[in-house]
Amino acid sequence: MSGRARLLAVARGDAEPDLVVTGAQVFSAFTREWLEGDVAVADGRIAGVGSYAGGARVDAAGGFLVPGFIDAHVHVESSKLLPAEFARVVLARGTTAVVCDPHELANVLGADGAHWLLDATEELPLRVYVMAPSCVPASALESPRMALGPGELAGVLARRRAIGVAEVMDFPSVVAGDADVLAKVALHPHVDGHAPGVTGRALDAYAAAGIASDHEATTWEEALEKRRRGMWVLLREASGARNLSALLELVRRHGPAWCAFCTDDREPETLVREGHLDAMCRQAVAEGIAPEDALLMATLHPARCHGLADHGAIAPGYRADLVVLEDLASFGVRTVIAGGAVAARDGAALPFPTPPVPAWVRGSVRIGPLAPGAFELGPAAGRVRVIDIVPGQLTTGAADVEPTVRDGAVVADPARDLAKLAVVERHHGTGRVGAGLVRGFGLRRGAFASSVAHDAHNLVVAGVSDEDLVVCVERLATLGGGLVVAAGGAVLGELALPVAGLLSEAPAAEVVGGMDELHARLHELGVELETPFMTLSFLALSVIPELKLTDRGLVDVTAAQIVPLAL
Repeated sequence: MSGRARLLAVARGDAEPDLVVTGAQVFSAFTREWLEGDVAVADGRIAGVGSYAGGARVDAAGGFLVPGFIDAHVHVESSKLLPAEFARVVLARGTTAVVCDPHELANVLGADGAHWLLDATEELPLRVYVMAPSCVPASALESPRMALGPGELAGVLARRRAIGVAEVMDFPSVVAGDADVLAKVALHPHVDGHAPGVTGRALDAYAAAGIASDHEATTWEEALEKRRRGMWVLLREASGARNLSALLELVRRHGPAWCAFCTDDREPETLVREGHLDAMCRQAVAEGIAPEDALLMATLHPARCHGLADHGAIAPGYRADLVVLEDLASFGVRTVIAGGAVAARDGAALPFPTPPVPAWVRGSVRIGPLAPGAFELGPAAGRVRVIDIVPGQLTTGAADVEPTVRDGAVVADPARDLAKLAVVERHHGTGRVGAGLVRGFGLRRGAFASSVAHDAHNLVVAGVSDEDLVVCVERLATLGGGLVVAAGGAVLGELALPVAGLLSEAPAAEVVGGMDELHARLHELGVELETPFMTLSFLALSVIPELKLTDRGLVDVTAAQIVPLAL
C-alpha cells in the first residue's frame, strides 16, 4: 500500500497508525482551540485527531500538544556549530524546521557553501529549508570570496528544500531600481526582505519589487508600516538584536496576523541557556501575549509565510512534527516528534550521526602580509567620524569627536572609550585593511578579533593597542578562523572555528564553555557588553545603518558610499 493510500486508510480507521500521541490537549492552529483526542501518525504524516487502536504510544500525560516550531529566518552559521550540532540543540527546544539563509557560508565559499549546507542537512531530523543567498556581497562596498550572480542562485534554487530568494539586503539598490539586483529578485516568486528603517515611499518601492517579508524592524510603528503594505513581519529576538519586546506592541494592537517569530543570529550560549523559539514564546506570554497567539507566530504563520503548506498545524495530511509542552507559560519541552518519529525527550535530542566535513571547507583564511603601520589612522586636522555601538541592536550611530592625537596621528583612547576598529581582507590575500574608530566596547587595554564578520566575513578586530591588533589577526590566520583575545602582546584566549572560519566541530557545550572563557577575558579588559563578539561581527556589515567599516573603509550606509575618517 502506497504512503498516501495507507495514510487515508489510517484516517478512515481501516489500518493501524504507526504512532499515536495520547492524553494531550491538542492545539488547533486554525481556530485557536484546544481539542480532546489522540493524534494518529502514519508514514510521517498526521492521519487525524480522535480515537485510534494500535501503533506505538507516546503518552503526553496531560501536556499540551502543539505543532513543531518553525524559525522563519535564521543563519545557522551564527550558532558557530556544525549543522548537525545546531539541530541537536534546537530539536531539544521544540524546533522541527528552520528557514535559513546560508549567506555566511556563501560569502566564504561561494555557491558551494550553500550546496554544502543542503548536503549536510539532508538526513537530519530537523527539516532545513534554504533560501538562495541574494546578496553576496551584501553591497559593492564589501569583499567576499566571490560574488554570486543569477546563475549561481539558479543552481541553488534547483535543489530540493531550496524555496526562494534570501533576504535582499541592498535595499538602496532595490529602491533605485538597479537592474542587477532586480534580476535576482525575479528568479523566484518567493523573496525575503531586509529593510532596516525603510519607510514611506522608499518602502513602497521595496515592497513593489515583490519582496514579501522583513525581519529588521526595531519599533512596532516601523513593523506596522511594513505589515500595512502586505509584508510578513518577522519578529526577531537574536543575541545581538533584542527586538521582540518592542515589536510585541504590534501584536497587542493589531493581533498576530502576518507576524512570525525568527531568531536570525543566535550565539551558541544564547541557544543553550535561553533557548530558541521556545524562549520567544515564553517571553511573549510573560509580556501579556495570549499563548495561542504566540504559538501561531511560532508554527502556522512561519509556514504560511514561506509557502510550506504541509507544516505548522496538527491536521490531516500535515507533516507529523509535534511537540508535547509541559505548560503554556514555561513552554518546557517534554517530547519532540519530527517527521513522525520521536526526535527528542526531556531536553535532549535522540542520537543521530554527524555527516563528515569535507576538507575543502577548511583553510579559508588567506591574509596577505600586514604592512608596517597597517592599523595607523593617520593625521586629522579636525573632528573625526566614530562608529557608536547601540547596545542590544545591530544599528549603529554615526558620531564625530575631537580625536586624540599622538605623534601627529589619530590614536585609540581608552580613557574616552575610543578603540581602533579594523577589517582585514581574508579571502584573496590582498593585504587590504580598512580602519576607523569605535565607541561603546569599554575596552581599557588589549584587543579582540573574529573571522565571523558579517557578511563578507573578513577579519574584524577592535583594540586600544596596535601590537595587540596584530597579535589577534596573525593568530586568526594560524587558527584558520575563530575568535581571539589578546593583551600585552600575548594571546589570552581563543576559540578555533576551522570550518569556513565560521564553525566549530566541537559539541555545543564545549563551544559555549569556550565563549564563556573569552567573555571572561574581555570582562577583565573592561568590556561589559552582553554579546561583544556578535556586536563586533556586525560592525562590518555595510547594509545596516548608520556607520560601518569594511576592508574598503568607513561606510555611510544611508548614502551607500565610502567616507573618510576626518570630517
